[in-house]
Order: sequence, then C-alpha cells, then structure tokens
Amino acid sequence: MFKIISIMFVGLGTGYLLRDLKLMRKTEKTIPLTVFAMLFILGMSVGSNSLIVSNLGRFSGQAALLACFSVLGSIIAAWLVYYLFFRKGGE
Repeated sequence: MFKIISIMFVGLGTGYLLRDLKLMRKTEKTIPLTVFAMLFILGMSVGSNSLIVSNLGRFSGQAALLACFSVLGSIIAAWLVYYLFFRKGGE
C-alpha cells in the first residue's frame, strides 16, 4: 500500500511541476479513455480468474455490502464537511 501511495504522490508532484506545459493540458482529454481501458483490463483479469468466477455469488454480496457502506460513509462525510465548513451564519 505504501508503494501505491508513493507512486501517486510522485505523479502528483510531477504533474504539479509540469503543469504549464501544453502537453499536460492535452492529457486531460485522454484521462477518461485511460480509465475505461484500465477498467476493461481489470474486467478481463477478473473474468479470466476461475476462482473469482466460481465464487461470484458469494463475492458479489460482500461487494454490494461494501459498496453500500462506502457510499453511506461518503454521504455522511460530505454532510459533515458541509455542516462544519460551508454552512452560512446561523442557518
């Protein structure tokens, strides 16, 4: 996990340093295509794994529960941030 977070911060720093280049502005248009390609490859990887496919029923319930709690947690966190930082005066 530390390796992944480190790579993300190196990319963030590189993007910050190169933000004024014209090439960096053109990459914004390719980001959705890159994300779609990565999701497609992830789907191919999951689909080719027989262990995952054979246990899909069990994993899908856990994934749905995890997704629901993640969304609920995000909603609660967003509400708290709004309530604590963006609320106007005495409203």
